[in-house]
Amino acid sequence: MPDLTIKQEIDARGSACPGPLMELIRGLKSASVGEVVAVLSNDPGSNKDIPEWVQKIGYELVAAETTGNQTRFVVRKTK
Repeated sequence: MPDLTIKQEIDARGSACPGPLMELIRGLKSASVGEVVAVLSNDPGSNKDIPEWVQKIGYELVAAETTGNQTRFVVRKTK
């Protein structure tokens, strides 16, 4: 994603569910429409919870990149 500017990168590794999702929500609340926030999580529950929440709220899941036991979720605030 070289052409994508990430406003905030949140490291939520070590945080248990729903911690990473709550950190992402906090980051997106401070973002403007169109801005992108990323959260890094190693909690297995995030792999289900974060994409479901993003779809439910109507934002865009730009990427979910898994490396080893951690996933980086990149989300664009669309409204």
